Amino acid sequence: MEIRKVQPDDLNALVELEKLCFESDRLSRRSFQRWVKGDSSILLVLTVEDVLVGYGLVLLHRGTRLARVYSLALNPATRGRGYGRQLLIALEAAALESGRLFMRLEVSKVNTAAIALYRSLQYREFDELESYYEDGTDAVRMQKRIRYPDRADAKRIVPWYRQTTSFSCGPASVMMAMGAIDTGIELNQMLELDLWREATTIFMTSGHGGCHPVGLALAAQRRGFSVRVCMNQMTPLFTDGVRAAHKKEILAVVHEQFLAQAEAAGLEIEQSVVSTSRIDAWLEAGCSVIALISSYRLNGDKAPHWVVVTASDELCFYVHDPDAEKVTLSEIDCQHIPIAKEEFAQMLVFGSKRFTAAVVFERRGG
Repeated sequence: MEIRKVQPDDLNALVELEKLCFESDRLSRRSFQRWVKGDSSILLVLTVEDVLVGYGLVLLHRGTRLARVYSLALNPATRGRGYGRQLLIALEAAALESGRLFMRLEVSKVNTAAIALYRSLQYREFDELESYYEDGTDAVRMQKRIRYPDRADAKRIVPWYRQTTSFSCGPASVMMAMGAIDTGIELNQMLELDLWREATTIFMTSGHGGCHPVGLALAAQRRGFSVRVCMNQMTPLFTDGVRAAHKKEILAVVHEQFLAQAEAAGLEIEQSVVSTSRIDAWLEAGCSVIALISSYRLNGDKAPHWVVVTASDELCFYVHDPDAEKVTLSEIDCQHIPIAKEEFAQMLVFGSKRFTAAVVFERRGG
């Protein structure tokens, strides 16, 4: 038995193995070609006497410490010999070598043998997905920290919402934060667009304007939520991202309007740096937190981007990213993304002026 990296001439054997192992949710030949060549994945094959009888595919989430077992297959004739366990252990080692700290996977809820295997390797359930597979069966989501044994303990369930436009990450993040506090709130596009209209800066680096932290906070406050803003600068935001003088002037006017509205509404604005220690303190107090980050480390885009910090442990923050369009992975990979705190500290600083901002939502009665 040998476990090795995939080679281009393994393609035909991989396609045949896929047909043998799965009746639905199969990877196509084109998909295998992509992963054989890809640099954001790990694809190992298992051979017995030089015959390919198994493979494991792991996706590596850019800018984070997360790896995800996307597919694991083993020829039925070779099962019961411990090959699946050895293949998974090899995948964990390869992911760890790539700098990942966490491994996730999805498995059919009715596949009790596979679930038992994962549990024996210290994977633990943390979520379920209804009708996840093409045949309508549910999936169990499992996670393991492949370097440390503990995992984050989220203080509340934070719903994930996918932004429906390229410019509404702020409203989507506000909706998730509100949904963590009020489970009865309906997260939909109408609310998303209403929030954007109330919080937009009018212009941004390109296209439609993004959202001002004070504008987002005011929109949440109007809907009955107790919020406050933390940002380290009170001068007009994002002016470096536009070239035209009249656009810079409009950004400045909108900025002053939001500050005046905040004063009239009694909205607290704290002028200080948003640091990882502050975020930890807010989470410990039971608050929901959305943070402005530079998304370059996540998807190569230097635009400002809003995300929700869902949980924290001694090593990482966990983040809901509402933008599932600019990543190569699925929506699942945008939820509770583990990001090492030292890396998140760098993401928190945006632009040449090193702007930082967060909106903090108090829990009801807090």
